[in-house]
Amino acid sequence: MQVALTLVAADLDALQAVLPDALEAAVLAGLTVADTRVLGDGAVDLTFEVAEPTALKAHVARALERKSVDFCVQPAAGRRKRLLIADMDSTIIGCECLDELADFAGLKAQIAAITERAMAGEIPFEAALIERVRQLTGLDLSALQRTFDERVRLNPGAAILARTMRAHGARCALVSGGFEFFTSRVAEAAGFDAHRANRLIDDGARLTGEVARPILGREAKLAALCEEAAALRIDLDQALAVGDGANDLSMIESAGLGVAYRAKPIVAARADARVDHTDLTTLLYFQGYGADEFRR
Repeated sequence: MQVALTLVAADLDALQAVLPDALEAAVLAGLTVADTRVLGDGAVDLTFEVAEPTALKAHVARALERKSVDFCVQPAAGRRKRLLIADMDSTIIGCECLDELADFAGLKAQIAAITERAMAGEIPFEAALIERVRQLTGLDLSALQRTFDERVRLNPGAAILARTMRAHGARCALVSGGFEFFTSRVAEAAGFDAHRANRLIDDGARLTGEVARPILGREAKLAALCEEAAALRIDLDQALAVGDGANDLSMIESAGLGVAYRAKPIVAARADARVDHTDLTTLLYFQGYGADEFRR
């Protein structure tokens, strides 16, 4: 089997600083490099002939621990995915919309504390969402647009990721435990094909403190992955899922490539790969795209 080790650092100097450690890890796994391909400034693919990639991944993880580099070890075949399923808050965008919305009600600290526990898997997501939305009862609807305009920003590489995958025939879907008001706008800004999220209920002027049922949480995200894959008539192996919180775990573990993006420990420990140091274009490098193929 051909196995690809993809290394992505902030720039060429940072990559060159860790490359000897990665090569030493391969030697410890009893492997030699069969092929090398530079993907971009700070990104490289090393290809090996190996019966099973687990040993290589374990050696590389130990060698690169506490190094400023993101890496992925996976079979070289089938790396380019036909489906992207992405979480929104703290993944495609740099904030938690509900926390920022709560700031307009003077409740950010209280709401953010619940969000943190839910994303870490310490409390059930659905119950946490109901409680947080309830605390926003009576908030003027204008706060939604203000939150989007003033607080929501795409994370670096988000638009390049979606636009590049779509240009090469993949479908990109935003699947969020947040709210449709935000996913509709973020999906358009980043270039996603579709979006799914929860719906806040209002009386025409203010939030009622209720969220429409059923609530889109961990299992609904997995269902979205399965439904999108079925519509494309592809196996889940041909999908990439990325997220940061515990409610993303089922889709991350079920996709062919599951990536933890600046994630909570429970997610980082169980994902196929992590992105902790670089931006979302790293997901393209992990699929074997070169920087010259990126759509900006």
